[in-house]
Amino acid sequence: MNLVFFDIECAGVYKTSARICAFGYVVCDGQFNILGKEDILVNPKSSFHLTDSRGEKGLVLPYEYGDFKKYPTFRGVYEKIKALLEDGNSIAAGHATYNDVNYLNLETRRFSLPSFNFRFSDTQLMYMTLTDSFSRQYGLEHIAGELGVEFTPHRAADDAYATMRIAEAMCKRQGCTFEELERSLGIARGKIENYSITKPSSEKYAKFTEDRRARKEERSRARRDFYIYLSRKKRRREGRLKGTVFNFARCIEDDTPLSERLLDDIYAAGGSYTQKLAECNVFCAPEGDNSARTVAAAGMQGLKIITPEQLEEMLR
Repeated sequence: MNLVFFDIECAGVYKTSARICAFGYVVCDGQFNILGKEDILVNPKSSFHLTDSRGEKGLVLPYEYGDFKKYPTFRGVYEKIKALLEDGNSIAAGHATYNDVNYLNLETRRFSLPSFNFRFSDTQLMYMTLTDSFSRQYGLEHIAGELGVEFTPHRAADDAYATMRIAEAMCKRQGCTFEELERSLGIARGKIENYSITKPSSEKYAKFTEDRRARKEERSRARRDFYIYLSRKKRRREGRLKGTVFNFARCIEDDTPLSERLLDDIYAAGGSYTQKLAECNVFCAPEGDNSARTVAAAGMQGLKIITPEQLEEMLR
């Protein structure tokens, strides 16, 4: 069984369209001996509007943009790409492969072409599952650096080559073939059929997403309970904290037993609490907290910032 690693570059990616300008691939055998490598350049029939994964401008492809006009459109390379990816004797794979498969899907719709029909694996998901690191989406350059793979970023064929070397490094580390690595990690390949795409998945990643969803729901419940409790508090007219308006970091609000006790003591001393950071004059956050609200509070002039321990001392 051969392996086909592929990568796609686009002149522009939008919500409902992708203008493919390069399809790069590397074909190798099961021992990662290269059988073929090519950069298929495509006339995107559009101007170049390049952004990074965060949607920020500044991404530069290592090509001469003016040269793309002399290449065929996606319609002209569709059959070659389709035959390559749908080869029954090969496994298709990439890095964050769902994105590239979606670009293919969008272009087939744009040119009124039949849907692709193949299964695909994902080295990004394999790496995250292998290292138990699901808290962020690791870029190709990061993983390549971790595994000692050198390449030229954003040249499609070189990105495909780096993806192959990453897969090879993981297989060598585990002492297995690519298919054995998939099975040991519980990887289920993604699929595209009839313009519908299913993402690759792993058992560990499914558990991580379920745990994350449960934690998010718990935080939402805690925040709802906190604001219900706050809505029932009545400000005292007098007290040593009269005129002192507090706001907490989210992690304190989410700790219901702590936040409710602090509210009781604040209001008993004549203070009050606001949900709006801009309206408080004392902000409470634990040491080392770098949440968005705490970072915003640190940039506000004249705002007193204290720790929960200092707040406890103030309330005593």
